Amino acid sequence: MLSLRNQWLLLALQVLCFTGFNGMRPAQAEDWPQFRGPNCSGVSTEKHKLPAEFDDQKNVIWSAELGDGIGCPVVAGGRVFTSGMVDKEKVGLYAFDAETGKKLWERTWDTGELLEIHKTNSFAATTPAADDERVYFYFSTLGMLAVDAETGADVWKQELPVPYFVFKWGAGMSPTLYKDLVLFCQDDDLAPAFYAFDKKSGKIVWKDDRSDQAVNYSHPVICETDQGDEIVVAGTGKLIGYDPKTGKRLWSARTLLRNIKTTPVSRDGIIYVSLQSGGIANQWLASIDRWETGNSDGKVTKEEIQAFVGKTKVPEAFYKKTFDRGDLNKDGALEGEELDIAFLPPGNEAGAKFGEEPAQEFVLAVKGGGRGDVTKSHLLWKHKTKYTDHIVSPLVTENRMFLVKGGGISTCYEIDKGKKVWGPKRIQNECEYFASPIYGDGKIYVAGENGKIVVLEDGPEQKIIAKNDMGDSILGTPAIADGRLFIRTRKHLYSVGLK
Repeated sequence: MLSLRNQWLLLALQVLCFTGFNGMRPAQAEDWPQFRGPNCSGVSTEKHKLPAEFDDQKNVIWSAELGDGIGCPVVAGGRVFTSGMVDKEKVGLYAFDAETGKKLWERTWDTGELLEIHKTNSFAATTPAADDERVYFYFSTLGMLAVDAETGADVWKQELPVPYFVFKWGAGMSPTLYKDLVLFCQDDDLAPAFYAFDKKSGKIVWKDDRSDQAVNYSHPVICETDQGDEIVVAGTGKLIGYDPKTGKRLWSARTLLRNIKTTPVSRDGIIYVSLQSGGIANQWLASIDRWETGNSDGKVTKEEIQAFVGKTKVPEAFYKKTFDRGDLNKDGALEGEELDIAFLPPGNEAGAKFGEEPAQEFVLAVKGGGRGDVTKSHLLWKHKTKYTDHIVSPLVTENRMFLVKGGGISTCYEIDKGKKVWGPKRIQNECEYFASPIYGDGKIYVAGENGKIVVLEDGPEQKIIAKNDMGDSILGTPAIADGRLFIRTRKHLYSVGLK
């Protein structure tokens, strides 16, 4: 029989264990520190109950009005961070108390002149990364910034080349975290590179020149292997495994297409990829020659490129890197195979060539841990499909890979051999999709551009539980932390949970 004093000591110990010795959060709470959360997987392993039914009023714990933005919210140390445009030339980074929604701080920066971007995009398109000490934020004209997570005060800044995207897609890459490193891959049209920064100082620990890559929007993921951790990044034609300490390329698998906007999922030493891409020649003819500013003659000239881009002058460095290389007969126009030569790096002619069927789609799995060219030795399976999306990343739960395609079409594959489990099936929300599906509490949440979030039961059959309307467009992937969903619409941030 415990004495009264010992009973009080036991009770105090239990309270400390529950609060994680910090008085703030349960010990089992899991941060969502970057794009798509832990290892960019979209999976929360928390045991908290999450709501199936909600909207912009129902089960909303708190909300905050923000400027336009499509970056995702992240959660670390009991704080929520997200960004938004304050006005046309000023961007803001915001911190909120995750429990109460109280604004803790706000930082703003003048962006300077910004290049035109596609109307679907936003200048505030990137997702911050965060830990208990710092928030890491990238903006195209500012470079990589780190601020104090508690106060928002400056910690360090690392200037980077301002990215250029001739098709006006705009910057969309976000930092991710690994141990003491901030990882950032920027595959643009001028100076594609992969950086690793020291978290504390911002010093560049290593850099990989990715001139063999065209434009990509795929984030780094960590693959745990018997040989140690590897950083894996998808890109033009190749899936590449890096040494985290040195940035050296350990292996590559020539399994991809000419570009990729989805982020792979890494689990148990295997990388799962879904991708869709057209041939580069078709892209240029459709976007430049057959555009309203072109003449539809089956050729691409510098004048047509400039007319498409508009008032901002196309950099001569872009022409030197691409157009001048492809213009074999020096007639001032790119035609036929010259388009492939111009806009794909030499030795990395990925995807459909001129004259071939441009649209290609695959799901595939590659085993990590190899060395050199592992295309044949480590490709576990690769299957053509018709139902992958070029933006929405896959979700891997249990032994299944779940996909959603624009229009609201789902498919599901088992991950052992890539055999289809179901699909195509409609999830009863026909719209475009930019946010990727996430998982928590046995449920899959799929946010559509039209502001509706479909909730499905995670299982071997598609079962729709609910469809919830947030009343505003959603392009950023929601976050899960501390028993809440954090949803960023274009103009608001919502914390949703069971009241």
